[in-house]
Amino acid sequence: MTRRHADSDATSDLRQRILDVSEQLLETEGLAALSMREVARRSGVTHQAPYHHFTDRESILAELVTQGFDELTRRLALANQRSGSAQRQAVLIESGQAYVGFAIDRPGIFRIMFRPEICDPARYPAAQQAGDRAHAELERMVHLQHGDKDGTGLAHLYWAQVHGLACLIVDGPVGQHYRGVRERRRFMRDSLAQFARYMLGEPLAA
Repeated sequence: MTRRHADSDATSDLRQRILDVSEQLLETEGLAALSMREVARRSGVTHQAPYHHFTDRESILAELVTQGFDELTRRLALANQRSGSAQRQAVLIESGQAYVGFAIDRPGIFRIMFRPEICDPARYPAAQQAGDRAHAELERMVHLQHGDKDGTGLAHLYWAQVHGLACLIVDGPVGQHYRGVRERRRFMRDSLAQFARYMLGEPLAA
């Protein structure tokens, strides 16, 4: 490996380490605990080192938001790809699990992804574009399942369902009742199955 490649790899590793530490801080201690100095301390670098990769705290948050939406897009796209080979109900449940499961897996990032006062779309258009791609997968799912019906209205309905369920599990009373990840996922699946039956006009489970 050449010196240039080694330096490039080290730079990339440090940048990702800063992001990983920042996400952990968000998850365990909340937004108020995240500062450039604290990120540097936990990353094991000088307090100036993060500034070589990010101009300020907000730019770290914007990158985490962008990466979060990119991962959410991938999860939703995988669910949509099954539309041709799986039952409609199964696809709706899987799509819902892609959204809510992301929130369960990465609560620190989920909590900041939909807050424009934290990540200003005008200042960070890449984050806005990533969010638009995720929403496009939601609209794609609605079209695949419901055809040319009121796509916008149905997309809002599905979004409200999965986002509300995610918030109840991550920070709400559901999460307080179900502390373990396995229990939360079971509650998520049961709730999404009931919702999918309702949306497809099928009988609700007794």
